[in-house]
Amino acid sequence: MSSSAGPSLPHRAVSSIRAGDRSSTQALPSTPQTPPRTVVPATFGSPATLRADDEVVIIETGSRKLRVGFAGDAAPKRIVSFGPEQQRRAGDFRAWDVAYQVDWRKRASGKPWGADYELWQLDVRGQDLALIGDKLERELRDAFTKYMLIDSRPRRVALVLPPTLPLPLISSVFDIMFNRFQAPSVSLLSSPVMSAMAAGTRSALVIDLGWHETTITAVYEFREVHTWRTIRAGKLLVEETYEFLTSAIRGRPSTARTERTEDKLEDNAVSFEECEEFATRMLWCKRPARQPMQDATEGLPTLHEQDETETIPPAEDHSPMAIMLNSCNPPKTVEIPFAALADPCEAVFFEPHLSPCCFDDHEIPVHLLAYRALLQLPLDVRAVCMSRIIFTGGCSNIIGLKGRIFDEVSLLAKERGWDPVTGKGVDQYKTNPKLRRNSSRQSSEGSTPVTVQAKSGSTEGGETAPPSNPAHAPPEIDHVQEMIQKERNYKPFVQGKLRVLDSLGPWCGASIATQLKIPALATVERELWLQQGINGASRPNEVDVKVQQRQSMGAGGLIRGQASQASSNWTLGAWGLI
Repeated sequence: MSSSAGPSLPHRAVSSIRAGDRSSTQALPSTPQTPPRTVVPATFGSPATLRADDEVVIIETGSRKLRVGFAGDAAPKRIVSFGPEQQRRAGDFRAWDVAYQVDWRKRASGKPWGADYELWQLDVRGQDLALIGDKLERELRDAFTKYMLIDSRPRRVALVLPPTLPLPLISSVFDIMFNRFQAPSVSLLSSPVMSAMAAGTRSALVIDLGWHETTITAVYEFREVHTWRTIRAGKLLVEETYEFLTSAIRGRPSTARTERTEDKLEDNAVSFEECEEFATRMLWCKRPARQPMQDATEGLPTLHEQDETETIPPAEDHSPMAIMLNSCNPPKTVEIPFAALADPCEAVFFEPHLSPCCFDDHEIPVHLLAYRALLQLPLDVRAVCMSRIIFTGGCSNIIGLKGRIFDEVSLLAKERGWDPVTGKGVDQYKTNPKLRRNSSRQSSEGSTPVTVQAKSGSTEGGETAPPSNPAHAPPEIDHVQEMIQKERNYKPFVQGKLRVLDSLGPWCGASIATQLKIPALATVERELWLQQGINGASRPNEVDVKVQQRQSMGAGGLIRGQASQASSNWTLGAWGLI
């Protein structure tokens, strides 16, 4: 070989290796260079490599379920229900044992009834936050690898959380996102606001019939006005279902509610899983006993045609329903009338046999709490929210429950109006003509009659025109304005009347908001969280949004802007601070 060889060849690319000897004839650079990256079309490219910077993972966390998916999708990729099966390790095949299902009492002993089916409780005293984080991490990794098919590359995360979630649980979720999944930033989104967005409205009264409690949140222009809470929710319904089934097994009604966990593990007791399945499949809700007040009309009432072969109303149907209970020892079959299947919902959500003064602030019936929530809102906010009532949560799927709550709220609004002062004295004041004020009371009752002198030519046979008030006369129809509105496809703004809207749910609302690049309620960066933790969160009124958005445009202005932004305050939005 000749010693006068040419310059050493640089690192050869894959294309030059496949080209063979033809690449040696080309002129090679004197220094190594990185080959240009070939852009693969999005149709054939991998989403994990090309969309890693753009895609956002939407996570909706609750005490019973977890929803995970990509921003812009119509539905989540994975919906997780927490339970004892989620806590099994690899190689644990006890679930296929014959005696595993029978031995549920031994596994449930020593812990609260149904604690294995919850991710967390709102009372964080005595809870193992590290165990909650491990459960959440396990389900998220399983969803990322098996259902979403993404790698371990850091991705931005948007969390959809209820507004009543305690700060220790929020801190545990943030530690999982930043320390174990290396998320560069986490955005916080409120579930009532996202429910309103999924319904296509900016304002709403969101009634979330959840697991631990029912929350009623007034949302006005994508802002939470106020939140009311009650414990009448899914957990209390399952406990009432247990008492209902226990009374059916024993053949007599129970005198007191079973409070101790040991009493719920007896041989004739029903498991939590079977109670929940019975509540999901069999329970239904009755219509209100009081019918709405009909407006008095002149003449005979209109008769409606009825089918002579009409079936019996559900509230009067006492046909027995045979129900097989396999968790008892031994298994039993009980017969329950169909009308009695509505008693648990009646007792949990409404409690019609007790006066409203008998309830504490944390156990107000749902329909009464919804009416008080509308009553406490400002006038303009109430007029908009009452026309956009949204029901969400797992208990909203019970047959007839949403319609019953809406009917009860409508009855309360018609009977009491929107006057916050109630009682016997108010009723006597309204019925006593001597004490009633003419101006205020007559305006609330309706139109004030005004005597109008009829002309002689407009009467026939001595009849006079009925009295009317010009203030309540309908305006004249403007045909030109109607044509303009029709051409522009104008729809009037609905307000001032009760109405229910359907929503796709908080997760779908967060998917829409994130895909449209709508700013989140609060965004926390990973570097700030690792430096300060949850103790670094400031009050929302202490943060100047304009200062955060303002950056210098001179030499080194971007660096100064980033430094000032990194040292600026950050908040947790509606979730407050320690």
